[in-house]
Amino acid sequence: MNVLLIGSGGRENAFAWKLAQSKKLNTLFVCPGNAGTLQFATNVNIAESDFEEIKKFVIKNVIKMVLVGPEGPLVNGIYDFFKEDTQLSNIPVIGPSKIGAQLEGSKDFSKQFMIRHSIPTASYGTFTKEQLPEALDFLVKFNPPYVIKADGLAAGKGVVILNNLKDAKVELTEMLVNAKFGNASSKVVIEEFLKGIELSVFVLTDGKNYKILPSAKDYKRIGEGDTGLNTGGMGAVSPVPFADETFLKKVEERVIIPTVEGLRKENVEYKGFIFIGLMNCGGEPYVIEYNCRMGDPETEVVVPRIKSDLLELFEAVGNQTLNEIQVELDERIAVTVMLVSAGYPGDFEKEKIITGTENVKQSLVFHAGTKIEGKDLVTNGGRVMAITSFGDTIEEAIGLSMKNAELINFDNKYYRKDIGNDLIKL
Repeated sequence: MNVLLIGSGGRENAFAWKLAQSKKLNTLFVCPGNAGTLQFATNVNIAESDFEEIKKFVIKNVIKMVLVGPEGPLVNGIYDFFKEDTQLSNIPVIGPSKIGAQLEGSKDFSKQFMIRHSIPTASYGTFTKEQLPEALDFLVKFNPPYVIKADGLAAGKGVVILNNLKDAKVELTEMLVNAKFGNASSKVVIEEFLKGIELSVFVLTDGKNYKILPSAKDYKRIGEGDTGLNTGGMGAVSPVPFADETFLKKVEERVIIPTVEGLRKENVEYKGFIFIGLMNCGGEPYVIEYNCRMGDPETEVVVPRIKSDLLELFEAVGNQTLNEIQVELDERIAVTVMLVSAGYPGDFEKEKIITGTENVKQSLVFHAGTKIEGKDLVTNGGRVMAITSFGDTIEEAIGLSMKNAELINFDNKYYRKDIGNDLIKL
């Protein structure tokens, strides 16, 4: 079948790499894609938000399935756009409806959903600009650190954790009154700080059935030792050593089942990935956030560990027969390290020539922010490439990724050299 993959990051390169291995695939198209997806697919110069142009392309190229990588098109209703169009309604879209995508699109929506379905999460309050005095009073009720979240999408940068009450009050005012994150912070969620170890669990659901995919831990801070600004992700490890069978059983019973059942009970159409950001608090799982798609760079360690045919899994999602499919996993450990541009996550440089990818051995290279300029491969984003390696031990996987990360070069390349080190002794 012909498949259209929407997106342009490392996540989409990992999906393209995996889909290209399917015997069910005829032609894979990616819009807009990057230099990495070109190795497995035909890139299409259509913006991921241009639903009308996507429709024309889908009809013209007899597309039989659409996989949506990033959250933007999902929150903006691409699933509903297809479902409500008579020419598109029979084409499965892997991703939730617009309402389902609000699990990520609105922090307040997701918190209310969790409360309704008794899913463990931190206590919280939601406030608008007009409620600033109440918000400031609410903040004082918590002990530091103070967790403040923009309600809407803010490109992974809308969550702030501060130790000082004065700084927290300033940040809260910046978000609500001065619209620090634009419309995303027209409403703000203040949360109780949960102390523990973070991890993510990924679920693929057809709206009735579900499959639990490998767990992962990502590293969001730009600096080693988890210091500095938040980024879209500087690396990831899968599986997570501390997410043992006992803990994951609690996650399934207390979080996954109530989430899937809650969506079904509320008649929310959801055929796609549920990314569950968790905190392991002394062996007890608490939900920090939902995302309505796979993570990046988590996809770069989760998807390579799936040995099953991914297109077959997606077909079952579309047909609501996911219960009939077995998911086979690679038991080895996967580690990915993200190479980023100078200045990221602030203003960063572009169009720096990349060399050395041909020297990489025993690792997968997933492109994130890259493009072809003439005969050159050049940087085209803050996060440039993810280097993924397998190992029988976490040390082996880390070592391979670090060794190969060193072989790829572009001006002022930066990467964290401590990815996974905190998990070695666990």
